[in-house]
Amino acid sequence: MAWFAFGRGDSADATAGNSSATPGLITVHLEGFTVNLADHEENHFLRVTMDLALDHLPPGAEKAKPSAGLPMAHIRDTILSVLTECQADALLTADGKNQLKKKLLEALNRAVPELGVRDIYFTEFLVQR
Repeated sequence: MAWFAFGRGDSADATAGNSSATPGLITVHLEGFTVNLADHEENHFLRVTMDLALDHLPPGAEKAKPSAGLPMAHIRDTILSVLTECQADALLTADGKNQLKKKLLEALNRAVPELGVRDIYFTEFLVQR
């Protein structure tokens, strides 16, 4: 059993703030995801934690605690649907991670357009093979 890691954020904070990487965006931390990957021959797993960079908070969300006003069930379901379609080999490359970000952005903006997701930051990324 081998674990491959890509980036590990120092913050596990569940609140939002302004992203230092992209001024003007609001960053919302999501709890981690652990999923079975779509590899047919063996069982492979992905553990990933991410932050979402949003244009703005939707109505009803508070800057101090934005996750309380977001449709978290819809967000997590959309992300899980994308993650479980991935295969381990693709996720081990930089291009594979970039493709995953692109798919997640497209899926989130299609499923929950009111969020205005502009970027995704992986803060933990582990593939078990």
